[in-house]
Amino acid sequence: MILINLLPHREEKRKRRKAAYFVGLGMSFVVGLLISGVIYLLLQQMTAAQVERNDFLKAEIGKLDAQIKDIATLRSEIDALRARQRAVEDLQSDRNTPVHLLNELARFTPEGVYLQAVRQTAKAVVINGIAASNERVSEMLRNLSHAEWVENPELVEIKVAPVNAKDPRRLFDFAIKVAIKSATPDAAAGAASAPSGAKPAKKS
Repeated sequence: MILINLLPHREEKRKRRKAAYFVGLGMSFVVGLLISGVIYLLLQQMTAAQVERNDFLKAEIGKLDAQIKDIATLRSEIDALRARQRAVEDLQSDRNTPVHLLNELARFTPEGVYLQAVRQTAKAVVINGIAASNERVSEMLRNLSHAEWVENPELVEIKVAPVNAKDPRRLFDFAIKVAIKSATPDAAAGAASAPSGAKPAKKS
């Protein structure tokens, strides 16, 4: 006996395929939503972490700016202190300059030379005196060229001194210009170690 299925089986298959399609579509939509949610959460987490890092960097930059300002203030204070120190050292050097100058003149003034006046203007000193001969003046110039506290000795003028009835010898008036060196520890040590038996300058 032959059985014939008269039910609409093609329509049933079509309905099953259609239902399976919609089920697959719904599952794809759900999976897409889940993936989108995961990606969104990851992006939110990364954004929050980046914002936190940015805030940390801003805070550290603020601290560094404050430190830089403190360093700039310290540098300005250090520069001011150094300027004051230099001013004090200059004052100390200027205070001792006449002592060193007279000590140098006492050491390097040869026999036959008489000093009459010593005038200082800033770092320049003009020495006036009387010498028994031109050679004595030249010797004094050579001596001063080896001095520790003066430099650049230069003969300004030399001329025959007016004849003195009490002293008929031929004498020479002269003027020498020297520059005072800046005070240094070596020069100070050299001046301190100068021999105590140095011959003082003669006065007329």
